[in-house]
Amino acid sequence: MSLSSRQVHAGSSTKSSGNGKIKIKFRDRHRSEAGNYFSATKLAEKDDAAPIRRRGGNVSMKLKKAGIANLLTKQGYKKATIKGVLESKNNRNFARQNIITKGTIINTDMGKAVVINRPGREGTVNARLLDEQNA
Repeated sequence: MSLSSRQVHAGSSTKSSGNGKIKIKFRDRHRSEAGNYFSATKLAEKDDAAPIRRRGGNVSMKLKKAGIANLLTKQGYKKATIKGVLESKNNRNFARQNIITKGTIINTDMGKAVVINRPGREGTVNARLLDEQNA
C-alpha cells in the first residue's frame, strides 16, 4: 500500500541539529502513521456501509451512502428519512454534492437537523433537531 497519496500523521522525519546545519532524515514513514482517504458519505435511498480495517486488526464500518438518520428528539432517538443536504460547515460544495459530514444541516421528514457524529467513521448518521436545540 502506497503512502504517497495519503496524509501521514507523525512528527517531523528530519532531525534538527540546532545550529543551522542541514537537516538529516533519520527514518522513513511507517504504515501505521498513514490516515485513510476521505469517505464522502453521499445521500441515497438506502444506507450502504463497508467494513474497514483499523489498527490492531479491529474492524469498523464506513458509511458510503446514507438514507436514514437517527434523530435525537425530546422523547429519545427516532429514525427519520433524509430528504436533502441544506448546508455544510466544512465545505459549501458538499451541500451541492449531497455529502454528509459532522456539522452538516440536513432536511428530514421530521424537520431540519444537524449531524452530531462522523458518518464516514462510525457507519451511521446521528442528528439532532434544530427546533428543539433552541427551545
